Amino acid sequence: MPTLFKFITFCAVVAGTIFLGMYALATFVEPHPADLSFTVPADKLRKDDQR
Repeated sequence: MPTLFKFITFCAVVAGTIFLGMYALATFVEPHPADLSFTVPADKLRKDDQR
């Protein structure tokens, strides 16, 4: 039983660390939106599947 308790404790600590890391990233990192544009070649727009 002590081994199971150690395993569960270890899993809880790892999950808590991951959760806190995600929370910190979501709270303290500000996203910078950017405009994306690219040209699609005309042959990619064909409706038939003969490529």
